[in-house]
Amino acid sequence: MAGSRKYFNSQQFIKNVEHTITGYRMLQSGDSVLVSVSGGPDSVVLLHCLLALAPDFSLKLGVAHLNHCLRGEESDRDAEFVAGMAAKHGLLFYGKKEDVRKFHEKTKLSMEEAARKIRYDFLSGTAEKQGFDKIAMGHNSDDNAELILMYLIRGSGPLGISGIPPVRDNVFIRPLIKSQRSGIMKFLEAEGLHCVYDSSNSDTEFFRNRVRHELLPVLKSSYNPNIIETLNRLGAILRCEEDWIDDVIRPVFDKAVTAYFNQKLILSVSGLAGMHRSVKRRVLRKAIEKVKGDLRGVTFSHIESVSDLLKSVSVSGYLDLPDQVRVEKYENGLIISRKKHPLRMLGRSDKGLETIDFEYTFFKSGFKPQTIQIKETGYSITFSGIVRDNLPENFNTGQQVAYFDMSKLCFPMVIRNFRQGDRFTPLGMIGTQKLKKFFINNKIPRAQRIKCPILLDDKKIVWITGHRMDESVKIDANTRTILKAELFLA
Repeated sequence: MAGSRKYFNSQQFIKNVEHTITGYRMLQSGDSVLVSVSGGPDSVVLLHCLLALAPDFSLKLGVAHLNHCLRGEESDRDAEFVAGMAAKHGLLFYGKKEDVRKFHEKTKLSMEEAARKIRYDFLSGTAEKQGFDKIAMGHNSDDNAELILMYLIRGSGPLGISGIPPVRDNVFIRPLIKSQRSGIMKFLEAEGLHCVYDSSNSDTEFFRNRVRHELLPVLKSSYNPNIIETLNRLGAILRCEEDWIDDVIRPVFDKAVTAYFNQKLILSVSGLAGMHRSVKRRVLRKAIEKVKGDLRGVTFSHIESVSDLLKSVSVSGYLDLPDQVRVEKYENGLIISRKKHPLRMLGRSDKGLETIDFEYTFFKSGFKPQTIQIKETGYSITFSGIVRDNLPENFNTGQQVAYFDMSKLCFPMVIRNFRQGDRFTPLGMIGTQKLKKFFINNKIPRAQRIKCPILLDDKKIVWITGHRMDESVKIDANTRTILKAELFLA
């Protein structure tokens, strides 16, 4: 230990961390920083470096720790250790206990993804509630090299291979991102600091641990002793180029977007058709990211599937992406939206029958006929516009056909399955009625209810297809243009 303390310069290590902070403009004077501390070596060193730099930056520090409940008594031990360390330095401590395994089982996310989501939600929520400007995390250059290598093995594109961003959303900062794990361990020893160790970090069943404990040591000993620096340099180069390309793509993306509202983004199909393949991929990724919030789980094959949908000779079609994102093609529009309900999912109703979730968007197309295929049920609905003079004298809104006053509709319209709480005003009635009660009163079997398409405009239900339209959109003496909708059964 004495030899390590003699030859390792702790002050120089802290000075290097300060250079990282200033180089990436991570902090401003007077910032409040919530430090994410697991109790492991990286986060312990991070906290002590920020404590040392706090006077120079006039920082207010707080400590946050999430107990993932994955390692039993060991997880509780870590939480107690971090709380004690915060108390020792007179810092406010924000701790929380979450059962990640239950969340993983409920959401079907991988254990790593489930833990990550809960952790980031906890940190973001705590920072917002307690008034912290920044959230500091302990990722180091070895972590970054491991991630870059993992993405290379998986065949990722430049964005993935660019590694961990030093600053994300101007909130999450990583002051140790240029510090190697060996230096962090020497700092711990030189300063006589205590930490705890996560036993799962040595479990080589996890891909990341195999990269850390098996692949990187071989690369370092047999191929490149400076592999950590080399991979970090590769990541830095690609991140810089990605920033430049993003600036180039932004105006192209803005031009391709025809509308963005209510978590729906619409791209011009004809506009996308003239793009170089690489540009098109980036525009599609950017559009998905804008709707989804991130690109986690969205792979190269997903983007290629969207490209195939664009090239399809079919006028309409759809595909589903991770996190309930649906991509729909209708003539010259590519609609990307995030649904509130799981897609392509069969659940169980309270009576034991399967429920079918589906949702399609219909845009105003003038008088040109347009057909929406509901693949989950086999039904289809054809829409067409009619001027009042061409309306048949003895027209009748029946079960399979409905006529709506076009001026009373708010586009775009949606076709979806029945959901609890749905209400409408049946034609010829006053006041609203629950759709469930309407089904019961009209003796509509449950097996038909779950397949019945419901047509809504931007504000309300306008047609229970095959049964009854809404009073508010009926044709009257002032009607000039009409939307005809015809249901075709499977």
